[in-house]
Amino acid sequence: MQILGKEEEIRLKRIAVKIRKHILRMIKAGGAGHIGGALSCTDIMTVLYFNILRVDPQRPDWPERDRFVLSAGHKCLALYGTLAEKGFFDSSLLDTYGALCTKLGGHPDMHKLPGVESNTGALGHGLSIAGGMAMGLKMDGLDSKVYVILGDGELAEGSNWEAAAAVSHHKLDNLVAFVDRNKFQHGGRTVDFMSYEPLDKRWEAFGWAVRVIDGNDLQQIYGNVMDTPFEKGRPSMIIADTIKSKGLPFMEDKASFHYWKVTDEEMKVAEQALQEIEEGIK
Repeated sequence: MQILGKEEEIRLKRIAVKIRKHILRMIKAGGAGHIGGALSCTDIMTVLYFNILRVDPQRPDWPERDRFVLSAGHKCLALYGTLAEKGFFDSSLLDTYGALCTKLGGHPDMHKLPGVESNTGALGHGLSIAGGMAMGLKMDGLDSKVYVILGDGELAEGSNWEAAAAVSHHKLDNLVAFVDRNKFQHGGRTVDFMSYEPLDKRWEAFGWAVRVIDGNDLQQIYGNVMDTPFEKGRPSMIIADTIKSKGLPFMEDKASFHYWKVTDEEMKVAEQALQEIEEGIK
């Protein structure tokens, strides 16, 4: 398995902090937002956009680009922060989050923002969209890949499993999916609402090649993505065990921060926490 060099790992850690700061910036502008899942998947987004994805911010519609679909569209703060940091649009746009007629809606809109591949947020649809993209790329003879992030709470939507079967049936080994298993959804622990454990065995039963990783560990994310496809002729599933609200200790692993209506005092604590993390990166 490939690993990141020391300097490269430090670079990515710094980028991940910048993206988390962008997320706070948007929450500060809009006063509220789905922060817990955005922070839990930030490390995955960081590795994908800054070490893996073949994309060009100056040509967001480049035919040979890799595609990324955020199926759990309510985690869009992470996507917006990542796209801004990558250079798809000026970061000043982040300050419009929550404003009237903003391009940064509560769910991603491909018609308003460069770099967004599909409108998502009606949960359970992203994997179907990604599967269609992957099939189209194969039909066009392109070697591009499609990456998609699902939430673990989202898996209760039956359309996910129709897509899982179809993607496997068509042997779409150019598709890599993540389940951001932060173990929470709105209202409590995911397994208390609808348990799909053992999750790895369920995906394997649908014909996927599966690995379970620490989804907040940059080395594990990078090494496993670089190994894809895990098996020729089979789609790859990475079950990423993450921490809800990762990076903000007073919020971590708490369902109450699935959606955050921020106070001035909480924002000061959050900003200080990220500053300390950034200063401690070596």
